Amino acid sequence: MEQSKNIRAKKMMLWFSMISISMTFAGLTSAYVVSKSRPDWLEDFSLPMSLYWSTLVILLSSVSFWQANKKLTTQPKSTASLLWVTLALALAFVFLQFQGFSSLVDKGYYFTGAQSNVTTSFLYVLVLVHLAHLVAGLVVLLVVITNHRRGKYAINPLGFSLAHTFWHFLGFLWVYLFLFLYFLR
Repeated sequence: MEQSKNIRAKKMMLWFSMISISMTFAGLTSAYVVSKSRPDWLEDFSLPMSLYWSTLVILLSSVSFWQANKKLTTQPKSTASLLWVTLALALAFVFLQFQGFSSLVDKGYYFTGAQSNVTTSFLYVLVLVHLAHLVAGLVVLLVVITNHRRGKYAINPLGFSLAHTFWHFLGFLWVYLFLFLYFLR
């Protein structure tokens, strides 16, 4: 009974966290929509190609984590390999995001300062806030890799399950942001 309450409490904390993160991005994207009516909004702005690639990479990382979850109890070595693939894809995602920032700077679009504008400032904020949450996801993923190596999930897979849910949430959140930015330029 006590263990059941503990499991429910941890799941509820994760869901509350994901809901609050969602509300943060709902507020940011709402501000973006309202700001589109400003006269200084860039009409011909296009997203850097690396953001397209990073979207594919984050989707692939969700697939690899999903596969790791499927094999957790039956194939622990495959699970470990898939977790490392997920980590490599996550790091590739971060690299591609920073490549996107570099591309923006090369085009003369800055976050702040005299050469900045509201359009690209919003883009920087949305991507950086997502990256901050992805850093939390990377820490969680490293903890999962470590705990899996120690055999912790053979006894109690709750931590793996919570990390799996959070990782898919981060992937969904990026896809939402990418589609939002793509269609509402």
